Amino acid sequence: MKAVGIILAGGGSALMKGLVDIRAVAAMPVAGAYRAVDFALSNMANSKINTVAVLTQYSSRSLNEHLSAPSWWGFGRKQGGLFLLNPTITPESTNWFRGTADALVQNLDFIKERHEPYVVIASGDGVYKLDFDDVMAKHIESGAQITVVCKERGDADSSRFGVVETDAEGRITAWHEKEEGAEGKYINCGIYLIRRLRLIRLLEECKRLDETDFVRGVLQKNLESERINAYVMDGYWKNIASAQSYFECNMDMLSPELRKKFFYEYPSISTKVDDFPPAKFNDNAQVRNSLAAGGTIVNGTVENSVLFKKVYIGDGSVVRNCVLLNDVYVGNGVTLENCIVEKKVKIEDGTTVIGDPNDVTVLP
Repeated sequence: MKAVGIILAGGGSALMKGLVDIRAVAAMPVAGAYRAVDFALSNMANSKINTVAVLTQYSSRSLNEHLSAPSWWGFGRKQGGLFLLNPTITPESTNWFRGTADALVQNLDFIKERHEPYVVIASGDGVYKLDFDDVMAKHIESGAQITVVCKERGDADSSRFGVVETDAEGRITAWHEKEEGAEGKYINCGIYLIRRLRLIRLLEECKRLDETDFVRGVLQKNLESERINAYVMDGYWKNIASAQSYFECNMDMLSPELRKKFFYEYPSISTKVDDFPPAKFNDNAQVRNSLAAGGTIVNGTVENSVLFKKVYIGDGSVVRNCVLLNDVYVGNGVTLENCIVEKKVKIEDGTTVIGDPNDVTVLP
């Protein structure tokens, strides 16, 4: 595909209940062995986008370590590659990325130096599977200047997402950006396709006017002057930038059909693989409808839960409807329900925590 990819992966989120104190949202673990950024990165690699830049900033160490071996996603060829772009202090700029548009403006040199005619921009906190070749075909067929990947709104909270309205030809006619009670059929998935030279022009205008947000400074502002179309995505899509949506996404991954779509059907989602032994279920273990990553040891009962790498579950413990991140130690006689447990947390013997499935508890 004749496009360069840019993944915006530098953000945290106040809605994550402390889960992003040590990592960016894009680095959050998903489905036992993956990271959120793997989905955008794999979709680009599977669509033969050979050059991808990941823009990182907030708490970026975990994300940078995860992306340190680009060959896992098929990058590292003589042409193209995977680039990690961080804020850089220069005589012209002493700022961190102040927003999505500013992050792109600060990396205009990278965009200008590419030769690909198109740019695909994607957020790093979405879980989905998408063929960008199809997006490109619809973009060209429609005559759009910018294509925005959208999803039918359903019950999505308009205060968290951009809500758009379209005409009969798919052109976006109204855009309500994270407005409480906004009306509209589709939500913005944070994925955009645009000609590279047009993007450069729009970003230079953002720089001149000191616009820092891509949606407000580029998309909303140019609805009339640019033909901005919606591409409506089919299938699963989830933004994980809140603790509740992150929990729900991992619970969704317990579905065999969904796992098959993401991780077994070609082309599949790829990730950096750690060399751990397979999960071990000892004689007293009872495990139902759960995922257990490598290095995990279970002695108790686990139901409807996702256990990440090197989790330990003690004797007589019950873990139900939970997400346990790497290296969590659950002692003996513990009961956990409707919880997310941060990595390396030790749950003492006899502890009971029962959370609300509609307002998940995060430990600690």
